[in-house]
Amino acid sequence: MRAWGRALRAAGPLRWAAARPGAARKAHCGQSERPRGRRAELPAGPDLRHFLRGAAASPPAGEQEPAQSSTSGLGKVYLETYGCQMNVNDTEIAWAILQKSGYTRTKEADEADVILLVTCSVREKAEQAIWNRLQHLKALKARRHQACLPLRIGILGCMAERLKEEILHREKLVDIVAGPDAYRDLPRLLAVAESGQQAANVLLSLDETYADILPVQTSAGGKTAFVSIMRGCDNMCSYCIVPFTRGRERSRPIASILEEVKILSDQGVKEVTLLGQNVNSFRDMSEVQFQSAAAPVLSRGFSTVYKAKPGGLRFAHLLDQVSRIDPEMRIRFTSPHPKDFPDEVLQLIQERHNICKQLHLPAQSGSTRVLEAMRRGYTREAYLELVHHVRNTIPGVSLSSDFIAGFCGETEEDHQQTVSLLREVRYNVGFLFAYSMRQKTRAYHRLQDDVPADVKRRRLEELITVFREEAARANEAMVGQSQLVLVEGPSKRSASELCGRNDGNIKVIFPDTDTEDAGGCKALVRAQPGDYVLVKVTSASSQTLKGVLLCRTTLSRSAACR
Repeated sequence: MRAWGRALRAAGPLRWAAARPGAARKAHCGQSERPRGRRAELPAGPDLRHFLRGAAASPPAGEQEPAQSSTSGLGKVYLETYGCQMNVNDTEIAWAILQKSGYTRTKEADEADVILLVTCSVREKAEQAIWNRLQHLKALKARRHQACLPLRIGILGCMAERLKEEILHREKLVDIVAGPDAYRDLPRLLAVAESGQQAANVLLSLDETYADILPVQTSAGGKTAFVSIMRGCDNMCSYCIVPFTRGRERSRPIASILEEVKILSDQGVKEVTLLGQNVNSFRDMSEVQFQSAAAPVLSRGFSTVYKAKPGGLRFAHLLDQVSRIDPEMRIRFTSPHPKDFPDEVLQLIQERHNICKQLHLPAQSGSTRVLEAMRRGYTREAYLELVHHVRNTIPGVSLSSDFIAGFCGETEEDHQQTVSLLREVRYNVGFLFAYSMRQKTRAYHRLQDDVPADVKRRRLEELITVFREEAARANEAMVGQSQLVLVEGPSKRSASELCGRNDGNIKVIFPDTDTEDAGGCKALVRAQPGDYVLVKVTSASSQTLKGVLLCRTTLSRSAACR
């Protein structure tokens, strides 16, 4: 009850969790009527059938749960994910909850009883993709209704949190809406929807981290995995919708994170990426003894819109502990904020052979004036000083960044400063987008979206061109070098080639041929997904390295030979 109360307080007056009356299904297929009278306004909720099936799906205490057959449980669920890697992780959490409740999963939308779209709201284009998808699903739902095979459709995640009632009102085919903090409620929402009602829960929580739920990993090959360590964001950048769709920052207890990483190691996973909207602001306050720690120092020249938060085990401590679990497991993390890179984090990355020498440093703009309007908390000069410090501390580090073209009030001079920053830093990887104003943000209330769409497109194209030119130069510097690559599987373009990623998270393509094993095995071997191999780079583009296979090795052995 305490957690529920905290969620209600966090939600505020605009948050709501309710079942909305819809067209209640009659016993005969194809007939429906609108509920009448005051009693009809109350949602029917789950009936006896739901609880009987739920009980049947749960094994007796001490017994292992049997594998679900395609005809057992509460029905088949089809999950479709849009947007960032956090949404992929949310999909795995949602599926873990539904699987435990007795649902089975299908890869075919046509055979599903439930279709759930895990959505993104960071840009208008992302939301438009969902509206377009719903139009396609409308025809499928109509066909299923005619065949007396009900289909329930749900919108999950950030778009559900941002638009709430509009989704239910605008698209009558949507049965459930669940925000990012409401996935535990999915079985109840679906049970309400089964009775013919629309149902929604978009309450934001101050403490929900799903720490006790082990996500069902869905990555191809099962050799890489993502572990969510914190949720929400407190930075309140003026352009960003995330604080309004994901809520305030809260971190998982370190113990639960370490347990999940250990399980993944035992399963043979070779690379784990720690996830969070502001991953390096991690702050575990789960134990009383953690609360007396001092707040870490921000990167030099950086500031925040909020007061320093004392107490808690910080990201450096977590990164240290995670990297000790398995010396043969690579560790990455995303997405960080440049302000949260104290020296202890950088030094740890430099010292540990299994923490990837790759950092994401989102700049967003190269203009100090625009950065101030964005409320980023730093100047161009402070950002460049951090870049130089990172490269001095971690030789050979690979850098990636985010940029927004055409933010409110951006002039041609501001744009050219961003172009020059791209050239000066020379990133290996970039994510570049035209500005899309979002309701609720500070920019929506205080600024004017005054850069014409055609100018945004032109500036974005220029940024992309410059980024590719500089990334190609950065990657060409690796030609002739040996790169340690984690094999992911066959190349999409050729069955005779394998692909993987190097320490800097750059894709590497190489022939699938017999090779030697650096461990001393005399017999030739074939590299398999999850193997580490050395590849000599022979050519490079802005996005890919190509090379020849030298040998199979291990992460520890490769580090010892440096």
